[in-house]
Amino acid sequence: MRILAVCGMGIGTSIMLKGNAEKAARDLGLDADVEVADIGTARGAATTADVVLTSGELAAEIGDVGIPVVVVDNFVDGDEVRRKLSTAIGR
Repeated sequence: MRILAVCGMGIGTSIMLKGNAEKAARDLGLDADVEVADIGTARGAATTADVVLTSGELAAEIGDVGIPVVVVDNFVDGDEVRRKLSTAIGR
């Protein structure tokens, strides 16, 4: 599974989100590769991803990419990331 963590610049908050997404994937027993992207490259990067994790503001910019775009309110809240990832993949 490929998970894309998206923030505005692709360097700050997406790194925090990536760490929590990796932990969430392990907790859920997923074999997942988590990558980061900035909003400018997110639509293209989403073409090879299974799920996108991002903020509400950026989710609107990403739009419909044919895969779940999950809105995470608090990128440093590991429990929220795990819950929302679990829901998105149906676990």
